Amino acid sequence: MPEQALKRSYNVLVALSGGVDSAVAALLLKQSGVGVEGAYMRTWQHEEGLVGDCPWKEDLEAARAVAATLDINLRVINMIDVYRERVVQYLVDGYKRGVTPNPDMLCNREVKFGALADYALKEGFGGLATGHYCRKWQNDDGSFDLLEGVDDNKDQSYFLALISQEQLAFAHFPIGDMKKPAVRAFARTHGLPNADRKDSQGICFLGEVPINDFLQHYIPDTPGNIVNLEGRILGQHRGLHRYTIGQRKGIGVPSNTDFENYVVLSKNFDTHELVVGFDRPETPGLYTTEVFLENVSFLNRTVDVPTTLLARPRYRDPMQPITLTPLPDRCAHIAFQSPQRALAKGQVLAIYRDNILLGGGVYGPDLKL
Repeated sequence: MPEQALKRSYNVLVALSGGVDSAVAALLLKQSGVGVEGAYMRTWQHEEGLVGDCPWKEDLEAARAVAATLDINLRVINMIDVYRERVVQYLVDGYKRGVTPNPDMLCNREVKFGALADYALKEGFGGLATGHYCRKWQNDDGSFDLLEGVDDNKDQSYFLALISQEQLAFAHFPIGDMKKPAVRAFARTHGLPNADRKDSQGICFLGEVPINDFLQHYIPDTPGNIVNLEGRILGQHRGLHRYTIGQRKGIGVPSNTDFENYVVLSKNFDTHELVVGFDRPETPGLYTTEVFLENVSFLNRTVDVPTTLLARPRYRDPMQPITLTPLPDRCAHIAFQSPQRALAKGQVLAIYRDNILLGGGVYGPDLKL
């Protein structure tokens, strides 16, 4: 059954980002009669001297305007140290090791539904609400499942693939049954000041700062050769951390072949070589039908035997049929029904049964069955 209606004596802390989704989430909760307060998190993008375009001041002002319109209290909470310790270091360490981390996944697990939820609990709130497009479902045994949002184009369940049952139980997703156009229309009807504000597209804690502009402050460039699969030198690169598997743009060497582009196939940290090839299905190393996952976690019920399921290899990728085979130490082997392009180590596979998010895991090392 859907999540039970909240009692009027219930108090909820809403993570207000300055965007319309979290604003409507707060409005819906207030209309339901529960106590509502907002929380704006000061994150890494609030650090002095961070390069690039960080619109945090506009975000904070938008959150304050929403709180004033709704007549709710807004708490500005300092999460800079939490982001530095739990997310920024993870991101930098990953790029140093040659993987492509997904900081938004860690932001949700460690900060939004981690540190912020802990804060809400200590302050006496009964739950934490966000503007995620997903739905929470309560089972007969009292446990919770996470379902995709009804808006196929905006569903954000993928980004919650690594949270726990405990975190899900404390969370609320008021707009999960709405589509984006309806959210904006609802915001306009009720006079929310950010009804037509543009959605943020940046990494969770960087705003609009390009990732390479951020990384250059933490990882020194180590130049090397760009080579093809035969080992022929095509050019030079500034540093392997500036590239990710499957990248097509910004490689820095022309293909000299009409209507074809080079794509990054691998990064050799021993020789500092960036290996590229043509973006073709038959190019070795570009497509695969199997991967290994590490740090696999499930939101509710675990998968203990080989099972046919569905998965999203990346956010916005279509669902793919898979067979998941559990392995020791929270690892798993994934066999795809169809070849998948450029799955980068460090990224996350979200695992589903129909429209229920079961959990996820990180693309890891080349283990052996």
